[in-house]
Parts: sequence; structure tokens; C-alpha cells
Amino acid sequence: MSDSPAASAAVPVAVCQFAPTASRTDNRERIARLAADAAGRGARVVVFPEYSSYFVDPMDASLAENAETLDGEFVSTLTALAADYGVVIVAGLAERASDGAHVRNTVVAVRGDGILATYRKQHLYDAFGQTESDWIEAGETGATATATFEGAGMRFGLMTCYDLRFPELSRTLIDAGADVLVVPAEWVRGPLKEHHWTTLLAARAIENTAYVVAADHPTPIGVGHSQIVDPQGVVLAGIGTVEGIAVAGVERSVIERVRESNPSLRVRRYAVSPR
Repeated sequence: MSDSPAASAAVPVAVCQFAPTASRTDNRERIARLAADAAGRGARVVVFPEYSSYFVDPMDASLAENAETLDGEFVSTLTALAADYGVVIVAGLAERASDGAHVRNTVVAVRGDGILATYRKQHLYDAFGQTESDWIEAGETGATATATFEGAGMRFGLMTCYDLRFPELSRTLIDAGADVLVVPAEWVRGPLKEHHWTTLLAARAIENTAYVVAADHPTPIGVGHSQIVDPQGVVLAGIGTVEGIAVAGVERSVIERVRESNPSLRVRRYAVSPR
């Protein structure tokens, strides 16, 4: 994938909504098919959900047993696919943590020549009756934990699922120059959860005058509704509740026009710092 902005005014981005399982092999094979399909539709950045490498519900000790390193089979497969199709791939994985009982909920962005960015989930899903912290080691906070990468003249920032409820994190990515917020997720179903998901995606786009690209698991565990949202909160492309792919273009000139008419980032009076 060329980093030259002259390659295309709009960068086609795909969200791939699928349901990872407890078979790491099946997950990699499913990702390979979806990546080929997305690239065939012209996508240059392809986004997969949280826990794409391995997932069980409810979480259990098998999560740590199936965790991988960043040079393991999962990331190697993503890198090979990115090379084959000339794209950047973003996906979540269960990464080995500092002990044998927990994993890191990690998102990687890879190109054919290797990893571009790594993000480890900072806000763990200890809410709505869930306790992700029983199994997940939280990522560090601060400037060094801010994960962005560049592609085709755009800067993409990484966050994950429950992070969406914390606008401070998205703002740190914007302060780091992000034009597009990328959100791999496993947004668990429940009362009003679909409403929360779609509302927060639009809110993060509107308040940051940036694109939001979000890939979720389908029903029955996730809510689905993976979307590409423009800087005014308009859904450019999306999926319903089943597996599938949506593609839309993200364009720097659109961000510039929106920020000229709505300079909320420029006139804000508060900064964000980690606790």
C-alpha cells in the first residue's frame, strides 16, 4: 500500500463483520476469504473485529492457552495477506501477557512489510455484568500507548470496543493527528446496546470531526452494525446483524471542509491527560 496521497483522493476502507470462534485455524481461513473479497472490492485498508484470532463466550482459561505473540501465526498470516493484496489489515487478537493467566486484548495494523501499529486495550469491559479484567491485562496509558499509522496520506488511530465509551481516548488519537478512528469491537448484545453502539460511533465522529471505522461481531453475541461513519456522523456504509463486508471511501478534503465550518477542535479550551 503506497503512502502517497496522490495515489487516490479517497481511500477505500472495508469493515469485515464476522464471528471468530475457538478454532484459530478457522478464524485465519475466514479472514483470508474476507480479505480477498474486500481487496477485490477495492479496499486499501481492511478492518476486522476484536478477538479475531480466538474467541469464546463466556471467556475462560482457554483464552490464555490460545494467546499468541506478535510474531506468531496470526500476525504472520495477516502480514502475508496484506502483502498478497497490497492492503493494510487491522484486526484484534489475544496476545500473551505478563503471566500465564491473562492475555492482552491487542489490535495490530499490518502491511506486507510488517506491523505498522500495535494497541492494547486500555478500558476493560467490567460493566453490564461482564468482568473482562478476570482474563485481560489492561494496556498502558499515556502518549507512548497512543497507536496510529499512516496510509495513502491519511492517519489512522486505533482503539477497541469499550474504549468507545471514553471520549478522552479518541481525543488523544486526534491530538496525535488521526483522521480516522478505527474501532475493532465485540460489542456484546443487551438492552439498548445496539442504540449505544450506533450513537457512540456517531458521537465520536461528530465531536472529533473525523471518520470512524468500526468492525463488530455479528449476532447473536455481538450487535453487528459495523459501520463507516463520516466526520458529520453520517453512515457511509454499514452491515446489518449478519456476517458481511461494507466499503466506503475516507477523504482528507472532507475532513478539512467539515473542520472549516465546525472548528470545534481549534476552539476547545481543555486538554486530555491520563489518570
